[in-house]
Amino acid sequence: MPGLSTADHRASPPRVEIPRQYNAAHDLIERNLRAGRAAKAAFVDDAGAHTYGELAERVNRCANALVDLGIEREQRVLLCLLDTIDFPTAFLGAIKAGIVPVAANTLLTTTDYDYMLRDSRARALIVSAQLLPTLAPLFLRLPDLKHVIVSAAPGADAPAAPRAQFSFAKLLAKGGTSFDAAPTCC
Repeated sequence: MPGLSTADHRASPPRVEIPRQYNAAHDLIERNLRAGRAAKAAFVDDAGAHTYGELAERVNRCANALVDLGIEREQRVLLCLLDTIDFPTAFLGAIKAGIVPVAANTLLTTTDYDYMLRDSRARALIVSAQLLPTLAPLFLRLPDLKHVIVSAAPGADAPAAPRAQFSFAKLLAKGGTSFDAAPTCC
């Protein structure tokens, strides 16, 4: 299990120590849980406040789901997500699994996304349903892209895409609630 970082703020700049076995997502979540913040708000979106405890569970479910899809450590996942709880879930879930999240601006063009997906060789795309029309024309042209995961508003069905597609909510529902963080420093 990766350790947590420490910081001595008595000096300027603070002295920060990062253990050899380290995972940034584990550090961020675990440090807040250990500090007794499980019931405190970690993220607020249009659906309301989401606690550190809820985020921790979602992150673990996401890490499990990505691994279950066959995405391996150090492979990339492109995130094209609006400002909802699904963004920190996917970003931190990927990191916890040792997968590299590539966060993309949601205001780009199809050509821009084509470049980013090709250049990163992303194995999966996690995309907000509202942005799917901009990205859908690319799916059959990208040999490295194996999975399209669609984040839709709660209760809404994800629209169809011409590639192996999954609902982010359904993947999270199937994922386990615990996950041993991948060490991302060696």
